Amino acid sequence: MKKILIVDDQPSIRKLVEISLQSSDRCIFEAESGEKAIEVARDKKPDLIIMDLMMPGGMDGFQAVEILKQDPETRNCRVLILTAKDQKTERARAFEIGADDYLAKPFKLDNLIQKVENLLAL
Repeated sequence: MKKILIVDDQPSIRKLVEISLQSSDRCIFEAESGEKAIEVARDKKPDLIIMDLMMPGGMDGFQAVEILKQDPETRNCRVLILTAKDQKTERARAFEIGADDYLAKPFKLDNLIQKVENLLAL
């Protein structure tokens, strides 16, 4: 069973992504902040983390990914950035800190599903 962690501060985005990715061979978890994402990732050891970059509170998605990629328990989790930030600098930074793929909002569900399938197949 593949485990996916969806991290976004907007419940509607989390639900849309969850519904789009549901299947019998997947277990999906959610987190609404960078801090919660780290907690859930350390506990559940997901195969894939779908991470928003802009979240309220003390930790954004960049910081959360950096921490997760430095932790021996979570460094091998694949990371798909799903964000409204679509400048070249954000993309470059995301890949620099260890993201495996990047998808800008608004997104097409087909694109999301294809990226998830590709990352889970690695």
